[in-house]
Amino acid sequence: MNRFEGSGNREAMVRYLDGDFQITSPGSYVVCAVTGRPITIDELKYWSVDRQEAYVDASASLEAERRAGNLPNQKRG
Repeated sequence: MNRFEGSGNREAMVRYLDGDFQITSPGSYVVCAVTGRPITIDELKYWSVDRQEAYVDASASLEAERRAGNLPNQKRG
């Protein structure tokens, strides 16, 4: 992970990779794509590489997959 000192209390810009992420613009948090809740960089554990989105927890990640039609036996609309 790339970390920057003095990032302040602003949203970071992040590139999500397989098993890691790269901070492209310093900040202290990102926003969950499903809930809109802030996630501190130190707590960031769930994201989608394909959609380049962060999620606050596993439930939000699952909801994003459901919305994208990526769950088994799910009919795509």
